[in-house]
Amino acid sequence: MPRVRPALMAVLASLPALCGTAHAQAARPVLLRHATVIDGTGQPAQADTDILIENGHIAATGHRLKPPAHARTLDLSGTSVLPGLISDHSHVGQVSGTHNGAENYTRANILSELAQYEHYGVTTVVALGLNRSPLFDDLRREQHAGLNPGADLFGVDQGIGAPDGVPPENMFHIGPDQVFRPTTPAETRAAVDRMVDEGTDLIKLWVDDFRNGVPGARPLPKMRPAIYRAAIAQAHARGKRIAAHIHDLADARALVAAGVDILAHGVRDRPIDPALLNAMRTQGTGYIATLSLDEAGYIFAEHPEWLDDPFLSFGLSPALRQQFADPAWRARTLAAPLSAAAHRALAMNMQNLMAVYRAGIPTGFGTDSGATPVRIPGFAEHREVRLSIMAGLTPLQAITLATGDAARLMHLTDRGTIAPGQWADLLVVQGNPTVEPAALDRIRQVWHRGQPVAGPLPGPLSPHK
Repeated sequence: MPRVRPALMAVLASLPALCGTAHAQAARPVLLRHATVIDGTGQPAQADTDILIENGHIAATGHRLKPPAHARTLDLSGTSVLPGLISDHSHVGQVSGTHNGAENYTRANILSELAQYEHYGVTTVVALGLNRSPLFDDLRREQHAGLNPGADLFGVDQGIGAPDGVPPENMFHIGPDQVFRPTTPAETRAAVDRMVDEGTDLIKLWVDDFRNGVPGARPLPKMRPAIYRAAIAQAHARGKRIAAHIHDLADARALVAAGVDILAHGVRDRPIDPALLNAMRTQGTGYIATLSLDEAGYIFAEHPEWLDDPFLSFGLSPALRQQFADPAWRARTLAAPLSAAAHRALAMNMQNLMAVYRAGIPTGFGTDSGATPVRIPGFAEHREVRLSIMAGLTPLQAITLATGDAARLMHLTDRGTIAPGQWADLLVVQGNPTVEPAALDRIRQVWHRGQPVAGPLPGPLSPHK
């Protein structure tokens, strides 16, 4: 059974009606008035600004815009409007309740997760691997066309891992059709060709021994250089970019030297050296830190009081909530060597994010949400913004990272900023998150392709909802 959060059950029940009325509603313009606009470009927030929405897109922004005939006008005084968040690294169909497994890769489960992302204001998701074709490709096309509610969907079909290595089958319980594990360059090229023929947006590699910084941990077999070089060359020959899962500095160096396009996780074992920063800047290598990945492994055990926060509760299945409330689970988690290693990894990841960002390297935004039960779709993205600020970014820089910068890294030119011609994917929050970061979690409205997202939203109820 798909993991359906209680707060989403009423929303999911209404999906057929919502789909049937979307096109009729799209014809009526909407004028959002008197909002503070954070446009995703990095420019300072603009007070008392209007946004005109027509046919699912932003038609104009400015002060005291004249409403078109028959336009609906909404007064958003006291709120801020920013672009819908974009996750450049997430996963779908991997989790149900507290369990990973191939049986979770169903249409109903994926649509439920995409609905949860959307309700948290994450309107675009890039699912980096472990997907099944043709279901994944069919859903991508449907989400692009707006046929279902939920976040828009991009990503990698299966991806390429090492035989008996990462991603570990005994942890994720994935099926053999969810990842390729080639043993020769020829098999690697064939795997790349198949994904490209299926319509994948990118190619994903896992290059890691999965020790995760735990002293004495037994390493898993790591992908050989001949395999990842063949994958990179073939992907580029077919016009696709390569994103790589990494943990350690040595693997990041080797992959950048081999021509990888995106490091899909932050370097978490050692500081990134100037030589690697220079190579990444010269080659235009992208970087996605995924700070919340390591924190998610221990933070809910450290903070059981978070269960009282309705913003988190919205995203929890009953089984996951029960797990977080279990004192025995919390004690085991806090005592695990992996939790201590994750604390160290997060601190190093924060340091390296700032080094990459200050070096002017293309930096996106992602969380690895949906890969395991504790990486909660939607909540993880809001937490990632907060962690980026804790790392040293200003609130405005962190919001830009999660919107305009994230879109730019994925070459998505029709979203991520608030400007004429862009999709009207908007997150409306109470207050100004560039001044008070906690305001980002006070969601009042979400707009996707010019339509308000129906149903309850995360957080406490308020008249604005």
